[in-house]
Amino acid sequence: MTSETGPRFDDRRRPAPVSFPVSLTIAGSDSGGGAGIQADLRAMAAHETFPTSVVTSVTAQHTRGVERSTALAPDDVRAQYEAVADDFAVGAAKTGMLGTADVVRTVRACVAEATFPLVVDPVMVATSGDRLLDPAGERACEELVGEATLVTPNRDEAAVLVGSDSTEPTPREAGERLLEMGAEAALVTGGHGDGDTVRDVLVTDAGVRAFAHPRIDTAATHGSGCSLSAAITANLARGEDLETAVAEAVSFASRAVRYPLDVGGGPGVVHPLVEVRNDAEAQSTVATVRGLVDQFVAMDVGPLVAEVGMNVVGATPYAEAIDETAAVEGRITRTLDGVEPNRGVRFGASSHLARFLLAAREHDPGLRFATNCRLTASTRRGLERLDAPVAWFDRTAEPDEASTMDWAADRVFDRADEPPRAVADEGAVGKEPMIRVVGGTPAEVESLVEHLLDEAAAGGEP
Repeated sequence: MTSETGPRFDDRRRPAPVSFPVSLTIAGSDSGGGAGIQADLRAMAAHETFPTSVVTSVTAQHTRGVERSTALAPDDVRAQYEAVADDFAVGAAKTGMLGTADVVRTVRACVAEATFPLVVDPVMVATSGDRLLDPAGERACEELVGEATLVTPNRDEAAVLVGSDSTEPTPREAGERLLEMGAEAALVTGGHGDGDTVRDVLVTDAGVRAFAHPRIDTAATHGSGCSLSAAITANLARGEDLETAVAEAVSFASRAVRYPLDVGGGPGVVHPLVEVRNDAEAQSTVATVRGLVDQFVAMDVGPLVAEVGMNVVGATPYAEAIDETAAVEGRITRTLDGVEPNRGVRFGASSHLARFLLAAREHDPGLRFATNCRLTASTRRGLERLDAPVAWFDRTAEPDEASTMDWAADRVFDRADEPPRAVADEGAVGKEPMIRVVGGTPAEVESLVEHLLDEAAAGGEP
């Protein structure tokens, strides 16, 4: 008897084509992969568009800097653009590093008759403050601004574009001048500024909107501007209105900076695929939390269940919000036969414990799971014998305007020599004493809970 090693002709599977909106980046290549065309393509693909490209220059660079840069001939740039525009229905495009005045003028001529939205990221000033275009190139870039649906300079680039070398204009002033130069809208980004808050200011004919978010204490911002403008471009290609496209891209870029890729010998680069990776872990996170709940039921953790109930929370690997944490809807409660979850596991089901876990992750991003147990004389002894860091906080010291769980996590993690794995409090008026167990894996949380359960049993806890 013989067996076939491949499909027969009549057994071939039918293709199932997928149609994505087309996005286009016109920018330089970064051989280190952290910025430029490479970052643009990843960010555009992450936003479910089909990314196309026009390479304007080739750089020899890495995470520590640029070793060499060669601009392509304007005719080569034009040929790439015409090849893409001839075959693809481009939904939106962006420009990045253009390199020379001739290339800037060529790109402007190419997009002048385009009907798709154009995002101009004027790569003119390096993070170090060095100019990346000569005066002729800067003047040509000012003309390109007139073709832009949106121009996205940082504050230094905005000052160059509007001709303010001595007195830096405010983001609003710079944005309004960019509109006077012909741009339909301007987003003056604040990532290169100082202070604890980043403010990106969007200026349109309809008014001004600021997008504020906490500054992330990292030097691994290589590719952040490229990723932001590429995400906006992809959102526009998908048909989103400008303000929505910008708002979603700002949130995306903030997460990409929060979880940078530790590559190369420099500080690292931003992570344009972070949301894709996070979404891919959603169902497995739910399943893991459900498995931990089942294990607690099998262990009969009744002696640890507080009057308010017990919950189990799991965060996706790059969670930033409560709706990215999975928990038991209605919590785990005691029954005549042991313990049972009231309902199933879903995202956003916990607010109290989820906020604590998210706040703890600000100090230790490896933490992904948490549960709460009641504090009794027996479990207190269990904490004293626990082979893991334990921290305490006083709920009576909580400021009136504070969110309890945010405040508590910040307080104990800031003061701890090493990140705690159990955080307890004595309660307050109307608040029962509680232990919160956190860990990077479900096994770690399970082990800590099992230890507390053994102590409760030894102490005769019901």
